[in-house]
Amino acid sequence: MAQEIERKFLVDTVKLGKLTGGKEIRQGFIPTSELTVVRVRISGDDAWLTIKGKNEGITRSEFEYVIPKLDAIDMLNELCLEPQVMKNRYCVEYCGYTWEIDVFLGDNKGLIVAEVELEHADDEIALPEWVTQEVTDDPKYYNVNLVRHPYKNWN
Repeated sequence: MAQEIERKFLVDTVKLGKLTGGKEIRQGFIPTSELTVVRVRISGDDAWLTIKGKNEGITRSEFEYVIPKLDAIDMLNELCLEPQVMKNRYCVEYCGYTWEIDVFLGDNKGLIVAEVELEHADDEIALPEWVTQEVTDDPKYYNVNLVRHPYKNWN
């Protein structure tokens, strides 16, 4: 079974410094039961359909498939919840791991989150100085929940 094992953190932008080489991502979520997430994502000329299972700690099943970009556009426009998640993603290498830093746009502007994927749930990692609070277990930071409760409405 394919699995995603990741940890998620908030970011201190002052310590992070300037980011370059990011990719714009547009993603939407097709309504499902509460046990799964079906995501449609476009970045550049590429598109994917991803099915994710329920989180068990920092691990969950994940199945991802490349799909035609035109199909993804149709799915985003016709099947996905609004508002969709828009963000710029930057990849930063640190101590043997690739950190994905998401700078959110639109209704989630102002939110910046760093994620790191692990091989095993018990992997120990060095944390960059620019990460702050870990939010791995906080559902409000799940992208699917940013659709229902955008960052602009948090108080």
